[in-house]
Amino acid sequence: MHLRLILFGAASLAISFFASLLVMDFIWPRGDGASVKPALASMPPLPPATRSSTIVAPISIALSAIRDAVDRAAPRTFNGNADNPAPQLIQNAVINWTVARGPIMANGGADALSISTQLDGQVHALGALSQTAGNAVNGLVSNLLGDAGKKLGNAGLGINIKNLDANADIHGLVAVTAHPLLTANWRVEPNLAGQVNLADTNVAAAGLRVNVNGQLRPIIDKMVAEQVATMQQRVRANPIIEQTARAQWAKLCRSMPLQAPAAGLPELWIEVRPVKVLAMQPKIDASNVQLTLAIDGETRITSAQTKPNCPFPNTLEIVPSLDAGKVNIGVPIDLPFTEVNSIIDAQLKGKTFPDDGSGAVAITVKKATVAPAGDRLLISLLVNAEEKKTFFGFGGDATVHVYGRPVLDQAQQVLRLTDIQLAVESEAAFGLLGAAAKAAMPYLQKALAEKAQVDLKPFAANARDKIAAAMKEFRKSEDGVTVDAQVTGLRLADIAFDAKTLRVIAEADGTVNVAVTSLPAL
Repeated sequence: MHLRLILFGAASLAISFFASLLVMDFIWPRGDGASVKPALASMPPLPPATRSSTIVAPISIALSAIRDAVDRAAPRTFNGNADNPAPQLIQNAVINWTVARGPIMANGGADALSISTQLDGQVHALGALSQTAGNAVNGLVSNLLGDAGKKLGNAGLGINIKNLDANADIHGLVAVTAHPLLTANWRVEPNLAGQVNLADTNVAAAGLRVNVNGQLRPIIDKMVAEQVATMQQRVRANPIIEQTARAQWAKLCRSMPLQAPAAGLPELWIEVRPVKVLAMQPKIDASNVQLTLAIDGETRITSAQTKPNCPFPNTLEIVPSLDAGKVNIGVPIDLPFTEVNSIIDAQLKGKTFPDDGSGAVAITVKKATVAPAGDRLLISLLVNAEEKKTFFGFGGDATVHVYGRPVLDQAQQVLRLTDIQLAVESEAAFGLLGAAAKAAMPYLQKALAEKAQVDLKPFAANARDKIAAAMKEFRKSEDGVTVDAQVTGLRLADIAFDAKTLRVIAEADGTVNVAVTSLPAL
């Protein structure tokens, strides 16, 4: 009797067990189709990835370079004739002068440039006393010598000074001051002013004194004024600033290859299109004339090499201040969601939550995919849930859908997910173990927030390397011009995405300096 009851109870238990399995098999969803995937909102394609970029280049022109250019351009000797200072006393006067300049000196300060040189030379006067001057001299001698003078005169032996032949040194200094200003037509208005200082020198002959300073100052003033006017016109017409800007403009206007974001994907290109040039007025110190030019441009990512159209601006925009030496280049990095899926799947696949083994149900991720859903991302997880509190260990596969909002962690250069929420379509995914599975979901959501991230460092490093390689082409040391340009850092600035592509905007920072140690002849 007891055996019969035991057998009956065992049979009832077995029937209940297998019936439960049948019910569980019917209720518990299996595989990817176990739950309905939420409908994804339609998304417009991303617009062309265009960012503003700026290069602010301080250009230091050494005063020594200006000094040498002026030294090559300025004549080394001057000569001319002076007018007769006393035509009533001197006849047939010929006054010749010759002046040689010394080395050019350049000094700067208070936004003014001074160019100066020493003058050294001679004046040579030839002529003859007029009859009136000769009679006056003889009369003076007669009065001084008395009767002896008269006798000499009567004897035809009077003093006869007819010829003049005298020399005198010339010493002085010529200084030219400049207050240069940039003009909108890419030229420099030098605003030159010259000044001549001559030492007080006299020529003495036959009792006559001719002041060299008084006689030659107007002549040398005129000569210096003519040289200053010539120099001013040469500086105004010199196209060196425009030519330098055009050369760098042409280098910037280009399309450069970027490494493909993933194996098997097409190579991308970064297009740089300069659009505007700004400049500050020159600053002058004891060593340099400092010019600051800024080039504003647009950068964008393209799927093929382009030939951007970059017309050189006819007008230079003058601004009060610029952040000298700054380089900022915006670089969009496009990642296809196939690549994002691979990254997220590798980070989550095989992970079990809770990872410390606690909880009534253990959830193991078997596969993870990512899809855009409006302003959020939808992560679909194929998981295996196993009940742990009973002897039977019921479990099975299910697909759950979790929403997350992508944000940039700029410090760590990663893309993270925030605002993790379980989609309502996943409510029935766990069947009879729904309550226990839901208890494990917070662990999964926490894991998604911590582990479901895209490391952007390799992509950012690639972009930085490409920009650095491009900037190397700007480095040069030739023709008296040294350009030093380099990338100092790259940061992540923004994100955007459409149905196919996740776009991360990176901004490269750098420095640029231009030193001019030699100038072409003015």
